[in-house]
Amino acid sequence: MSTNKRYITTPIRGARRYPTIPAFLARAVRTYGDRAALRLPVSKEGRLFIQETTYKELWELAGKLATWLYHRGVQEGDRVAILAKPSLGWAVAFVATQRLGAVAVPLDASLQVPEIRRLLAEAEVSVLFCAPDRYSELAPLAKEIPGLKEVVAIEEAVGALSLWEVLPGEPSFKEAQPDPEDLAVLMYTSGTTGDSKGVMLCHRNITANIEAMLKMIRVGPEDRALTIVPWYHIYGLTASLLAPLWVGASVTYTDDYRNLISIAQKVGVTIIIAVPKLYHALWRRLSENIEESLVKRVLHRFFPRFLGKLIKKKLLGEQFRFFISGGAPLHPEVAGALRRLGLGVMEGYGLTETSPVLTLSEPFDPPGTVGRPLPGVQIKIDRPDADGLGEVLVRGPNVMLGYYKNPKRTREAFTEDGWFRTGDLGKLDEQGRLYLAGRKKNMIMLESGKKIYPEEVEWELARIPEIAEVLVYEDTSRGQPMVAAMVYPNWDLLHQQGITDPERAKEVLWEKIKEAQQNLAQFKRLRDKECLTIVDKPFEKSTKQEIKRHLYVNKPVRL
Repeated sequence: MSTNKRYITTPIRGARRYPTIPAFLARAVRTYGDRAALRLPVSKEGRLFIQETTYKELWELAGKLATWLYHRGVQEGDRVAILAKPSLGWAVAFVATQRLGAVAVPLDASLQVPEIRRLLAEAEVSVLFCAPDRYSELAPLAKEIPGLKEVVAIEEAVGALSLWEVLPGEPSFKEAQPDPEDLAVLMYTSGTTGDSKGVMLCHRNITANIEAMLKMIRVGPEDRALTIVPWYHIYGLTASLLAPLWVGASVTYTDDYRNLISIAQKVGVTIIIAVPKLYHALWRRLSENIEESLVKRVLHRFFPRFLGKLIKKKLLGEQFRFFISGGAPLHPEVAGALRRLGLGVMEGYGLTETSPVLTLSEPFDPPGTVGRPLPGVQIKIDRPDADGLGEVLVRGPNVMLGYYKNPKRTREAFTEDGWFRTGDLGKLDEQGRLYLAGRKKNMIMLESGKKIYPEEVEWELARIPEIAEVLVYEDTSRGQPMVAAMVYPNWDLLHQQGITDPERAKEVLWEKIKEAQQNLAQFKRLRDKECLTIVDKPFEKSTKQEIKRHLYVNKPVRL
């Protein structure tokens, strides 16, 4: 048994020992010390600059911060929370925490104070690093939450205790030697089911996942990854920050969508790591651009890869290699369209509980599949139906230790023989590739026995220009299960058409929906206009830009 402060974990018997996070980072510093680890865009006086930090500089800054934490009483197993968007300070705080053998608790930067207070208390956090613009509202928590020693702003801010101010001149702390089975990260889920859960991930969970990923993705020191996925999400932390650092590549983070292409060009991007929302928007812009030109339409029809080569050279540069998509479903039509242009897309699938990646497709796999399991990951389909669909069950070294302070929910998440229940419905083809249908809990079952996956219907309706956002769900208000949808209209476009009244908007949208539904089987369609609800503001979303369904399903506000 391996023990650490306030918890006990059981190692996998007979399993190989994987490195810890600080051990692999130390190896990367020794090997790639003078190479750029982080490249972060900074705007000054209307101009875009790229701030570079080498592996050695990141390690030294983290050592100094670890010294400050050590002298503040932070010990192995203590919790250190980070609540901010990715930055140099975020990375320094994370690495410092790992070097102390403490547990990082990355928190969604958009969380509000009541939720932050609850999570800090539950996780028994010792120190909170936060964004400078949140310091004034979060600093009082140090007096309200037992055990919370300090709140520190990650960057400089007026009236705040800043990370850069607490860094001592020289590092002098006890470098921890954690066990691979020790807790490394306490990652809270986004709470799309109504209550966020603390997922306990040990060093082995994360490093095993990185090692397996890199056996399927050829990445090296010359690669320059650009990511829009925040590091407080496990996909962002593992796949877009730690995995590139494992092999000496550089990481550029930005949430500046407007200047994304300019930033990509400045850093000479070779890989883009993002969520499907970016690729859906990219394909819409590309397809609109192609339709505007007869020459491009001809090239797209007869010489798509030649056209794709021209697009890649103009937008991203000849050095660009491929896209990586994860965090939510990438629609097969978009994946197929980009691949037809010769733009490779590797789509991954996983969960916070699996550190996160379970499967990864090849850049030019058939559209619709999320690929084969990573080395060391096992997948099986539980109780498949006639079409081979059933719940996806998994096991491997990347599967979590359990839910923090919730043994009941942990037991429920696993089968009696140790398989983790993902809650996703899928099937495997003869080549071992996984195809997903949707979340088990979201599936709509009609009286006829027909099964409907809301994600499929949502994709068709989301293609209507007058619809900004859509949520499809099961409506039983008329005594039997029916397909229904809540829609937030694209009011900018409707206003251009002279439509300002919600009832008139509903009439227009219903006609558009009836037309779009022709692409769906009869039983998947909204039956009548009463199945349509217009909502008055955009839906609340998780970090992955998924709508928080639990806030809306079964209690829509009708207009």
